[in-house]
Amino acid sequence: MDQMLQYLQKNQDLILSYGLKLLAAIVIFYIGRWIAFGVSRLVGKALLLRKVDKAVVSFLSSIVYAAALIACTLVALSQLGIQTASFLAILGAAGLAIALALQGSLSNFASGVLIIIFRPFKSGDLVEVAGITGVVQRIDIFQTIFKTGDNKKIIVPNSQITGGAITNYSAEALRRVDLIIGISYDSDLLKAKTLLQQILAEDQRILKEPAPVVAVGALADSSVQLIVRPWVEVDQYWPVYWDVLEQIKLRFDAEGIEIPFPQMSLHVKPHTKDEV
Repeated sequence: MDQMLQYLQKNQDLILSYGLKLLAAIVIFYIGRWIAFGVSRLVGKALLLRKVDKAVVSFLSSIVYAAALIACTLVALSQLGIQTASFLAILGAAGLAIALALQGSLSNFASGVLIIIFRPFKSGDLVEVAGITGVVQRIDIFQTIFKTGDNKKIIVPNSQITGGAITNYSAEALRRVDLIIGISYDSDLLKAKTLLQQILAEDQRILKEPAPVVAVGALADSSVQLIVRPWVEVDQYWPVYWDVLEQIKLRFDAEGIEIPFPQMSLHVKPHTKDEV
């Protein structure tokens, strides 16, 4: 006991110094943990306000909290005089190894987070991505599931979606139907335009505003091409497209407006005796 007291008396300055450093390290750790928790909650609330999926919010908040906690732990250790460079090297090597091993999965995860945050499309939208066209069924962290018009289920990795162009056919409330109708040069152009305007006016699904357009688009080699561009609500696009085409064919046949088709004329030149 006496030896212990003598040791404490001789090294009281050193013990006091390390004691203060230990106390400072503990205070730094607990304050840092409190700050890490607060930052992770702020990040979570900010993501929830943007209507980000709760699973993604929880995961990202956990990552933010872990990163902040590691940072404050390293600061606390450095307060004790412990060299943190080795810890950083180990963490960096481990992170690099994990990133290389899970490169594809991490890319899909990051792309999934971007899709959910920036919302280029949502469930139920008709989109064209990665060379396919289909309705979005579900958006997962690593992949997005689509259903095509012929009822096929297609699973696309998220990295392929964000790595290319995204066409969202459901993003806007209105959509324009683009048709090109060819008539022969012998047909009555003004009569054909009048018939097209009547067909569009009789269809209640076609909007008055924006007004539909019927105009001469080109004087092609074998036909006069008329552009027909009515506007419809987005869910009426295909029904109107098909019905208008059918009505145009029926009305043009009834009114004698010819819709030409590609033809090839073959002229046979008879041989003469001299040529033989």
